[in-house]
Amino acid sequence: MLSRTADNLYWVSRYLERADFLARLIEASSRISALPKAYSAKQDEWESVLIASGADETFYDHLETADEANVIAYLAFDERNSSSIRNCIEFARTNARAVRTALTVEMWESINSAWLELKKFDATYLALGRIDREELIRFLDFVKTTSSLYDGYAYRTMLRNDAYYFSRLGVYVERADNTARVLDVKYHVLLPEQEAVGGSVDYFQWTAILRSVSALTAYHWVFRESIKPWNVADLLILRPQMPRSLISCYDNIVRFLDAIGNEYGRHGPSQRHARNVKRRLEDASIREVFQNGLHEFVDSFVTDNNQLGSEIAEQYLIG
Repeated sequence: MLSRTADNLYWVSRYLERADFLARLIEASSRISALPKAYSAKQDEWESVLIASGADETFYDHLETADEANVIAYLAFDERNSSSIRNCIEFARTNARAVRTALTVEMWESINSAWLELKKFDATYLALGRIDREELIRFLDFVKTTSSLYDGYAYRTMLRNDAYYFSRLGVYVERADNTARVLDVKYHVLLPEQEAVGGSVDYFQWTAILRSVSALTAYHWVFRESIKPWNVADLLILRPQMPRSLISCYDNIVRFLDAIGNEYGRHGPSQRHARNVKRRLEDASIREVFQNGLHEFVDSFVTDNNQLGSEIAEQYLIG
């Protein structure tokens, strides 16, 4: 396979996974912002959303106030934000079009239809300069459905070859980054200094984070008790049964990188690096994570995950 084709397939999946995450993050934060102020964190909810999405640095180049309307507009529709939902779907479709023959009919139709539907939401937003709550809910549902359809069609219709492996690799590298970032932001930004762990604010904030990674129901299935920070961290970091956990992502990353290595007859830096990250996750315990600092653990993981992305690009995607 040409490196250009592998790169396109990899980034279609990353962009759609990122759009899905942003939609869930906005949805969860909208729930929190609708609660009485007594249940809100000291740190502004929408500022924390910018940090979790990685858009906090560029946001203030274009807008002054991180309020609900501005943050939603910037993360959902703003063309100036390269990682806005609108741009993610646009870029995903551009990449998909470049490798149209590498996709199944169902995969192409799902993303092309989403791109056409996106134009309607774009038109509504541009005409009004805003989007009301009901339309926002429809838009976020549309984004989540788009990602799920493409992901499902990839799983159900693609031949298990290098095209499939690169497509799935993009999903899990992006998903690992998103889960790590939102977990880190919750622990260090959202909880007010004066609020005791386990208090009302803590409960609602952790619930919102679980919703943002589709893990609220899974949490209750696994722990069968009220929400506690260490259990949430355990679920999202070390539980392989949880499909968005860091260790689950790296189980899949190692599997697909090894499959690519076997396909091409050579394993290299990306395979070795991914195995090392997975091994560290397997050897970790949630007690040790908290004793040594959750932020430090997650920050180190994000750095490692970014390094893996660079190694994948250098080894396979840069022609």
